[in-house]
Amino acid sequence: MEATPRTAADKNNRRAKTRLSPRRAASPGSITKNNDVKPKLKRKEYRKELRRLQAELCNLQEWVKFKGLRVIVVLEGRDAAGKGGTIKAITERVSPRVFRVMALPIPSSREKSQLYIQRYIAHFPAAGEIVIFDRSWYNRAGVEYVMGFCGKAEHRRFLELCPEVEKIIVENGVQLIKYWLEVSNEEQKRRFEARITDPLRQWKLSPTDLPSRSRWYDYSRARDTMLQATDTKTSPWYILRSDDKRRARLNCIAHLLSLIPYEKMQRERVRLLERNNAGAYDDQDTLKGRNFVPEKY
Repeated sequence: MEATPRTAADKNNRRAKTRLSPRRAASPGSITKNNDVKPKLKRKEYRKELRRLQAELCNLQEWVKFKGLRVIVVLEGRDAAGKGGTIKAITERVSPRVFRVMALPIPSSREKSQLYIQRYIAHFPAAGEIVIFDRSWYNRAGVEYVMGFCGKAEHRRFLELCPEVEKIIVENGVQLIKYWLEVSNEEQKRRFEARITDPLRQWKLSPTDLPSRSRWYDYSRARDTMLQATDTKTSPWYILRSDDKRRARLNCIAHLLSLIPYEKMQRERVRLLERNNAGAYDDQDTLKGRNFVPEKY
């Protein structure tokens, strides 16, 4: 495979501005700089732009494999901020062998005895991989601290060490990208109410979700403290407004593409081979009498 000279990310951003109306491309959130609420992005327009961006993610994927890049993408935010939907939009059309998603469960008793970051390091990318953490070591700065799962000393020590550890990660050739999804109080309330009443969303409710509503300002203060300590030049945070899910997903993908320089790879032309009929037989007749799934649809 050979690379054709093309700065893809820059061209993508320029095309996006022409394909979406100027007002809709004015800012990364659903509110313009004049505090005007943007109209809801129509599904057809959203799907068209998402498909274009996902095609560029496929180009990025080939470049990451070709160059042996190692990338970590961290998505953090309050409960119901839209992390899962954003990750799905990123990974929907790419290979799970290149874009790996890690959403670690509650640590086991063995993991609790390890270095705090040890269980996360085990999932860091090898050459040619992008690992997306759906929540990460920043649990200690947020839910663990607010809900009392770690002490003040542990929290303080984490914030002291985290920038140094991330600096080591970056200096060892891993690109670390951190997103904080910012959802408003009103929108979080609406999403929680939908989860309570919709059986297709009830699985999203965890034991820590509902208490987070009453501790809104505790989480706000934890967020502010985290950003103050860990928003560094080496490893900055990018805040993504996520009240409008569709716009948030598009903005996140477009921004991600702009942070990782890549070029479109020239693929070799593939020719589909004809079936070899040597030794042909009725391979459907041999399935008679086997158990088939009932065709209800």
